[in-house]
Amino acid sequence: MFIGHFAPAFVAAAAYSKGPRLGTYFVAAQLVDWGFFALAMLGIERLRVEPGATAMVPLDLYHMPYTHSLAGTAAWAFAFALVVIVWHRDALAGIISAFVVASHWLLDWVTHRPDLTIAGGEVKMGLGLWNHPEFAMPLEIGLILAGFFFYMSRSRGPIAQPVILLVALLSLQAVNWFGPHPQEAGLGLYLQALAAFALLTLLAAWTAQNRYFVGRGGLASDGL
Repeated sequence: MFIGHFAPAFVAAAAYSKGPRLGTYFVAAQLVDWGFFALAMLGIERLRVEPGATAMVPLDLYHMPYTHSLAGTAAWAFAFALVVIVWHRDALAGIISAFVVASHWLLDWVTHRPDLTIAGGEVKMGLGLWNHPEFAMPLEIGLILAGFFFYMSRSRGPIAQPVILLVALLSLQAVNWFGPHPQEAGLGLYLQALAAFALLTLLAAWTAQNRYFVGRGGLASDGL
């Protein structure tokens, strides 16, 4: 899963407007992938290109105990929650942020072939929806559109920025699905992934600067 991970970010930003803005939740949604590609560059976690690994994604994610194990994801979620609590002085914002981080593992469990672990052990899990594009593609698009329109329904502001964000999300997903597959795992692939995350996060932050949430009595409140 790629852009579907951002659906919980949209929901969190809209459901609790007193918490972090959308850009922060975009970081939370892909935090473990930020960590994975950073650790892959250091050789700590590893993947390889394996044509046919799944029908949709030719990657064998064979060693990622620190980011994509359930325990590893929980640790990243806890650390991110602490940062949000300290920065915003808001425990609820921290808890919501932790759930956004943790949602990554659940969505990956649905789509990945068995390559996720509980704590880095030999037993690996994953329902393998990537082997069924007829289900995986509608799920991904449905999730992001549902999250996006929920966010839009709860906020007010110029339309241009969120439309640009949505177009960028769908365009990068199209490239991910229909563009040429990588020939090998290496620095270029890792940087490309991190650049995509960074671009979407910047667009989300830009969008949030111009969105206001509807509060009690119909008054608009700035989403902090």
